Amino acid sequence: MRGSMRFVAPVVAALAAAACSVGASSGVTGVAVQASAQKKSPQWQTQNLAHRACPEARLGEVQCELLVLNKGVHSTARAWGAADIEAAYNLPSSSKGSGQIIAVLVSYDNPKVAKDLAVYRAHYGLPAAKFFKYNQEGQQRHYPKGDPGWGIEIDDDVEMVSASCPNCTIYLVEANDGGISDTEKAEAEAVKLGAHILSNSFECYGSLDCGDPNYVNYFDTPGVTYVAAAGDDGYGVGAPMDFASVVSAGGTLLSKSGSAYSEVVWPDTGGGCVVGIAKPSWQHDPGCSARTANDVAAVAWNVAIYDTYDAPGWFGVAGTSIATPIIAGAFALAGNATKQDGGRTFWSLTKKRLKKDLHVISSGTDNSCPPSLAGSYLCTAGTGQYKTYSGPTGWGTPNGIGAF
Repeated sequence: MRGSMRFVAPVVAALAAAACSVGASSGVTGVAVQASAQKKSPQWQTQNLAHRACPEARLGEVQCELLVLNKGVHSTARAWGAADIEAAYNLPSSSKGSGQIIAVLVSYDNPKVAKDLAVYRAHYGLPAAKFFKYNQEGQQRHYPKGDPGWGIEIDDDVEMVSASCPNCTIYLVEANDGGISDTEKAEAEAVKLGAHILSNSFECYGSLDCGDPNYVNYFDTPGVTYVAAAGDDGYGVGAPMDFASVVSAGGTLLSKSGSAYSEVVWPDTGGGCVVGIAKPSWQHDPGCSARTANDVAAVAWNVAIYDTYDAPGWFGVAGTSIATPIIAGAFALAGNATKQDGGRTFWSLTKKRLKKDLHVISSGTDNSCPPSLAGSYLCTAGTGQYKTYSGPTGWGTPNGIGAF
């Protein structure tokens, strides 16, 4: 935990305690832990705190990673806004980011996204957006059919990019639907359009490649930084966050006491040991012989967004869909996206740089932790040999842009 911890609402306090039970496929030192029918449901679901913005994805489709809070937040008064994100992470949001292009990858269309984005930015005193919308063919017309659930996801993504990097140029690239072939086309098109940072707030749960062994090829273009959401169902992994070429973004619970912000693990964040994906040479943790996720994290609970496509305007959201575009914005502010190699930059930092440039998350645990990993750094922050690293929140959250 960084700073003095005081939860801002009872609903957040209820989330701070996470139980461990059998999890989805993962492993320690390369030994798979098989999925179980007894896997614990996420706390946001069991406590009726939130619901998915998008319906459960069908086989062969990606799942958007945004949750809508069920109670208590119908304005900006009690949810985190752009000023909080900038302050909590010490981001140079007002002075950097010009000329940087972040592509937000989504499925379906939100026909009101430009108007909603303008309201969000005006409310927080942000400059007018440099915003461009494309279909998966790179055209600024013939957009996909609209989808209210993905519409909320779309508004969240572009608004969170705006919160962390308001001077950035935003390309919204909309796939025709959630099918893998269409999302692949959208990923490739975003690169063709010139974006060097791609924000992906979706996941194929329980699948290492979304059913396509070539899927990884759409997330490994040299000179492009890919950021992907870790998921919202507790311990577990899926594509594209599991690829070594992708920065996997976990989630935290953010709190404030006076002017000081602090964070603990959001218990429903995804992450873990990705059995089946080769361990990158730059990862050196001892408890997983495969790719270890996550790499870094940001807030994933009680954030305000504005959406009028199928929603009342201002309301609160949750999920690693929040963290992903915030992290994408941090990369843009640093201006080093073309030099990155997945999450390597974080795993290569010295202890001095880790302490200076990241907020280490030292408290909290992942939901649905496999019993064999209970107390392990793969599930719980502040434990074992890697007290500065944990699977749920990676090496921490931004403290400025030095780590990026």
